Amino acid sequence: MLEHGGKLYEAAQRYGIPVSDWLDLSTGINPDGWHVPDNLPDTVWSQLPQEEDGLLTAAQQYYQCDAVLAVAGSQAAIQALPYLRPHSRVGVLSPAYAEHAHAWRQAGHDIIVLDARTISESLPTLDVLVIINPNNPSCDTFPPLQLLDWHSQLIQHGGWLIVDEAFMDPTPENSLTHLYPKSGLIILRSIGKFFGLAGLRVGFVITEQTLLQQLATRLGPWPIAHASRYIAQLALEDRDWQQQTIQSLTKAGQRLRRLLSDAGLTPDGGCSLFQWVTTDRATQIHHYLAEHGILTRLFSSPTSLRFGLAKTEQDWQRLQNTLQAMPIKDIS
Repeated sequence: MLEHGGKLYEAAQRYGIPVSDWLDLSTGINPDGWHVPDNLPDTVWSQLPQEEDGLLTAAQQYYQCDAVLAVAGSQAAIQALPYLRPHSRVGVLSPAYAEHAHAWRQAGHDIIVLDARTISESLPTLDVLVIINPNNPSCDTFPPLQLLDWHSQLIQHGGWLIVDEAFMDPTPENSLTHLYPKSGLIILRSIGKFFGLAGLRVGFVITEQTLLQQLATRLGPWPIAHASRYIAQLALEDRDWQQQTIQSLTKAGQRLRRLLSDAGLTPDGGCSLFQWVTTDRATQIHHYLAEHGILTRLFSSPTSLRFGLAKTEQDWQRLQNTLQAMPIKDIS
């Protein structure tokens, strides 16, 4: 199993700090997510999930595309897609969400590690290119026209372009979901980050219908719990909340960037949901903050930290005060 953010119970045990006393900034999930109603219908617990419940229609309208498959978080698709292709050469970015490379490697494919500067020159040698847009954790953003150019090259020899848009919701103008489904273009979306509903385990795959049917067959019946489907539909339909949240997250991301810069940790990349700081003192800073009950996401290659958003004003002040008191020059 790969390392991920959100291991709050593990951190609480390691540092001897109760779970309730932590400020968890390790996941990049909206800390002020869509509010789940207090009372859900009894049927979401007593009946099996049904495809005709309205979730698909809500997703089609939200993503402006008819070819949509609901899955148990985009992670389910990440793990299943490698088994729908013959042996392939798969280009993946580094640093990036490591589950993509892990899934393709586990399925027996050849992994070609790329950085953003080497994608175009490497494209003729690839069968599959996996892009996280914006990238996690670097926040490199790839314009739609560039992605479509890469797709047009890949499709000439039956290749795939997979675009993971898990953090795209705050900047919908950069998304490819509104395009008519194209053969070999696969888009992954999640409601875990922007909507702050990671616990539902709901995601979506957008691609041409034949591949969607193959993926649905592999994943089997009832991949998403009835209650999760019900809540996800309501969240996708709440346009007022979505517009307000885009604005509030933009301001919060800018605030986090200023706060880190003022503390001598100027981000090397960032988006509305997190900021990324590369430093050779990443491990020491991670431990220092954890000793004060603040959990960040530590990366080893390159040595770096990802900071998510604080929720309350008290949380923001706690982060600011802890960073300002941190003896960065003395940490070694």
